[in-house]
Amino acid sequence: MERYKIIKEVGNGAFGNVWQALNKQTGEVVAIKKMKKKYYSWEECMNLRELKECNLYQLMNDRPNIFSESQVRNWCFQIFQGLACMHQQGYFHRDLKPENLLVSKDTIIKIADFGLAREINSHAPYTEYVSTRWYRAPEVILRSPIYGPAVDMWAMGAIMAELLTLRPLFPGLSEADEIYKICCVIGTPSKNEWAHGHELACAINYQFPQLAGVHLSLLLPSVSEDAVNLIASLCSWDPFKRPTAVQVLQHRFFQSCFYIPPSLCSKVAVSSRG
Repeated sequence: MERYKIIKEVGNGAFGNVWQALNKQTGEVVAIKKMKKKYYSWEECMNLRELKECNLYQLMNDRPNIFSESQVRNWCFQIFQGLACMHQQGYFHRDLKPENLLVSKDTIIKIADFGLAREINSHAPYTEYVSTRWYRAPEVILRSPIYGPAVDMWAMGAIMAELLTLRPLFPGLSEADEIYKICCVIGTPSKNEWAHGHELACAINYQFPQLAGVHLSLLLPSVSEDAVNLIASLCSWDPFKRPTAVQVLQHRFFQSCFYIPPSLCSKVAVSSRG
């Protein structure tokens, strides 16, 4: 560590912290992950390697121009296939963010860091912290004791928008500001639109700011109507109105992609283990 100067913390996960650092000899900026668990052999350490992979956060930070929509489509289709299989097996991630999506060879992407994952049927309440604020579903921010896979779908709506613009969709500075930022974009929910949300807000003495929101197409210039439509549905206030991962895979935005039903995914996984 003497060779490096720590610049700032860029990620905090269940198993370790990621720091941005400067190599004092070469001037190269690197990412260093400090594991919370102790490892006692070289073999244990080598098993942790993610060969030639980087996360989406790094890719977006290093990118001078926006990604093509076809590239975003390819990545997101893979992620939703993973979520469809995961949700079908009875788990949801709870901490989807660009740092937890690993890319290799610019085309293959996988979901990482399951430290906050929970069983869909596990007993509430869950731990208080869940997901990075910018990708945190509103029902979680409003302290709902019960939530499920729909929080992953909300996070993916925010991530898709960020991939298409290289700007976060809801960059809140605090939990209250996060709700305000969401209202600025999609408008304040009416009681008819999300009655449970108003009940949650009342329980913590929170009042929604009265904002009309904007059409997402204004925030996503040069993005196809299908992509805008999908992001809007994923970022619905009411979690029951968000599409499931299986439904998303059948959306018009992914019409050109080869769809493998999650039931077949699980069968392939079982046969490959056999």
